[in-house]
Amino acid sequence: MHVLLIEDDTLVGGGIRTGLEVAGFTVDWVTCAADARLAVTAVASDIVVLDLGLPDTDGLSLLREWRSAGLAVPVLVLTARDAVADRVTGLQAGADDYLLKPFDLDELSARLQALLRRAAGHSGPMIVHGPIALDPATHAVRRDGQVVDLTRREYTLLRKLLFARRAILSAEQLKDSLYGLDTEVDSNAVNVHIYHLRRKLGAHVIRTVRGLGYQLGAAADIERTPPA
Repeated sequence: MHVLLIEDDTLVGGGIRTGLEVAGFTVDWVTCAADARLAVTAVASDIVVLDLGLPDTDGLSLLREWRSAGLAVPVLVLTARDAVADRVTGLQAGADDYLLKPFDLDELSARLQALLRRAAGHSGPMIVHGPIALDPATHAVRRDGQVVDLTRREYTLLRKLLFARRAILSAEQLKDSLYGLDTEVDSNAVNVHIYHLRRKLGAHVIRTVRGLGYQLGAAADIERTPPA
């Protein structure tokens, strides 16, 4: 899943990016509101981590701007402002969660996972679709109860499709989740990962929608087509 991190402190931002990448997220990091505006239109982020103390625009002003424009991506606010009134103001401005500095990276990762589950309509910690079960906390993937060994990017792609709830995703959206803005990849890279997921989880785990992109396969179809 793709995280857009907006944090002007290089030490804090670097630590967050490293921690989230270890936790399996793809992270693009910008340090000001101007770059954040560009990034949010250039990449299909699944969630935004927003520091309020930006050098060019107050983070709350940026958040209000996005919500007024109809941007619905979940936003977790980071701030050192610990007054209750500040937290209430942030939530009223459109934040989905609020985390005070300093914080633990494990807590940040857990909060992001919870926000993503909520946005996808999943109430429990496990994501289950037919015979496939994915545990975001441990990165374990099972088919019919048996652990399936996936690479980091195969796991990220499967998680993206599961959280999309059978919405059709373009190849570009999937590429953003796998690689972010700064990585140059072969045009066939997404297709290669899809091929391997189908081989490991079943031919119908991912459905190609001609001219549009890809969609999670129907649960009943996956059950009928076990991997070789």
